[in-house]
Amino acid sequence: MTHHAQCTALLLALLVAGNAVARDELTTFAPPVAEVRNQPSTLHGTVVPDPYRWMEDLKSPPVQTWMRGQGEAARNVLDRIDRREAIAKRLAELTAAQGDSVRSVQRLPGDRWYYLKRAVGERQFKLVMRHGAQGSERVLFDPEVASKRTGVPHAINHYTPSWDGRYVAYAVSAGGSENAELHVLETATGRELGATVPRVQEAQVRWLPDSRAYTYNQLAQHPASAPDSDHFKDTRVMLQRVSGGPARAVFGPTVTTGLGLERLDVAGLTTVPGSRWVVARTTDTTVPEGKIYVAPLATLGQARTPWRRIASEADKVVRIALRGDELLVLTQAGAPRRKVVSVDLRKADSDVAHGTLVAAEPRDGVLEDFQLTPQALVAELRTGTSVVLRRHARGDTAGRVLPPPAAGTASLTAQPAHHSEELLYAFSSWTEPLRWLQLRGDRSVDVELGRRALPPGLPELTITEVMVPSHDGVRVPMTILHRKGLPLDGNNPVLLNGYASYGSTISARFNVEDMVWIENGGVVAYSNPRGSGVYGDEWHRAGFKTTKSNTWKDGIACAKYLINNRYGSAKTMGIMGTSAGGIFVGRAVTEAPELFAAAIFNVGVMDAIRVEETGNGATNISEFGTVKDPAEFKALLEMSTYHAIKDGTAYPGVLLMHGINDPRVEAWHSGKAAARLQAAQAGVPNARPALLRLDMQAGHGVGSTLTQRQGMVADMQSFMLWQMGKTGLKD
Repeated sequence: MTHHAQCTALLLALLVAGNAVARDELTTFAPPVAEVRNQPSTLHGTVVPDPYRWMEDLKSPPVQTWMRGQGEAARNVLDRIDRREAIAKRLAELTAAQGDSVRSVQRLPGDRWYYLKRAVGERQFKLVMRHGAQGSERVLFDPEVASKRTGVPHAINHYTPSWDGRYVAYAVSAGGSENAELHVLETATGRELGATVPRVQEAQVRWLPDSRAYTYNQLAQHPASAPDSDHFKDTRVMLQRVSGGPARAVFGPTVTTGLGLERLDVAGLTTVPGSRWVVARTTDTTVPEGKIYVAPLATLGQARTPWRRIASEADKVVRIALRGDELLVLTQAGAPRRKVVSVDLRKADSDVAHGTLVAAEPRDGVLEDFQLTPQALVAELRTGTSVVLRRHARGDTAGRVLPPPAAGTASLTAQPAHHSEELLYAFSSWTEPLRWLQLRGDRSVDVELGRRALPPGLPELTITEVMVPSHDGVRVPMTILHRKGLPLDGNNPVLLNGYASYGSTISARFNVEDMVWIENGGVVAYSNPRGSGVYGDEWHRAGFKTTKSNTWKDGIACAKYLINNRYGSAKTMGIMGTSAGGIFVGRAVTEAPELFAAAIFNVGVMDAIRVEETGNGATNISEFGTVKDPAEFKALLEMSTYHAIKDGTAYPGVLLMHGINDPRVEAWHSGKAAARLQAAQAGVPNARPALLRLDMQAGHGVGSTLTQRQGMVADMQSFMLWQMGKTGLKD
């Protein structure tokens, strides 16, 4: 087909849902056609086409020109959707009505509270501290100062206060790149100490107990000729003294060469007051399983630190905490719903595999995380989308479930010094905005720290939990939310959302974005297919590597359930996935396009064959597999949306959303998928649009401003309503 014919087909694709806009008015919206330069690969005897591999060079002028043209075309269409501005306005109203937003809270000795806060009317989170829950706030760092100076959004990626409160280390990046630079400031004066440290992307900054030095993980400075997949390889843990002098490498594959570390062993060190040990833990930054080593703290920085390994990947460590002479470890080795064991670091032969049981694996539910107090361990216990707290006094392996404020999600905040029996946690539910509570014995007491208000005038909700039979009879949990009394007549706009990777589970939480959709007559459905961790490690691994197809097949089953039970119909069904959730949404749409009117591919993994050639993709081999293995290659090809798109097929309207600076899933994933969808539907009668929405000052969503987020959601919801025939384009 000629380029002219393709352009004509793309223009016709915009004439959707009775849209009355004249064809000559739509010519200004025509996205540029992508040139086909097929570079096929032959893998294990299979020829894999790749017509748009040239887009992977995001810095090349042809790619930038095509990307910008696509973004401008999408913007022209999205800005003309009739209800977009009303949705954006309502999102802003409800967000402001909730009050200030507080997150990433830490409580340290001296009743010092640190957190990130975004006040009403502000775009970005600031680093704030106070003494006591009722103390006056003091802003330590405001990234908006840099944003206004440069015209590029800046954000705080992570922060770590010193134990004595004299200093705070914090990392900042620009434009959603997550290419963070580490700063250290003196809290009393606000003065910045020492030089800024580049390439501190991982939140692995730790202060030594005397608060005179800290460690951090720094990415290697690879030569320009190195492949992108080297990005996270050969990282080093550096030791820096506040008094100055050069930083010293103390751990890593190129530093502690006798430990058998692999190039992707990305490490962080753990030290705490009251302990004479330093613990090194490695992961590939994607799955938690890695190696753990321990050494006397006094030897850190010496020529030969006597590191001793106490865990390997086979021990399946999820989380650790150091307290005195014991290391507490959350593990799923032999316990798919997880347990906590204690390792006595004083014993030369101690290891995780032979640790003492502290918190037993639950019969029903999953242990998600834990925090320590001087006398106890408090764990998060998941049951479905709800999470409660369970206290384990010393010697009580069964634990006691603490009375929850209501059915919802309790999430413990960091108390890294383990200095108080009173733990702080956040709580939210489908109908209750986030609030902060403090455990005092078995009681939960409200803390006036950024409690969010319930905006007035919201509709009363009906919340339904269902178990959906999937393609193989396995029952998949799904939560459905809608306005009370909504007629189930098959005419409601429905948004099905899923993620289902890394064992990550969608939890009950209040979201104004859901409320706006529901106010517009919509139904929201959250699914936790196989690949999530809703039932523990076995459920995760049932949607993992060669079993990944269960993830989108579970999603298809959930869409069919919603249609069969008249929540909506194929004409009003929407589906969404973000990041690794791009596999969930992309393959559901390409395997069963007839079920959906609209789909949102948000910073999604679209090309599973080429992903491991990227910096962050190399770390995801442990989750999705490698093309070098025949069985895993076959699974990767099956999970690749880009390769599943078929010529001549009528797909739902698709909005692909990406930040051009995304370091986790490169923007070319969305570019290649958009080009393929547009080409595949050229000539298809009444084809729907595939729009590529790009943000040139954003990345994966980390660090995006409130304005950026609200604009993205307004585009997403209005696009779906347009494709469902609930609104049109302005003249």
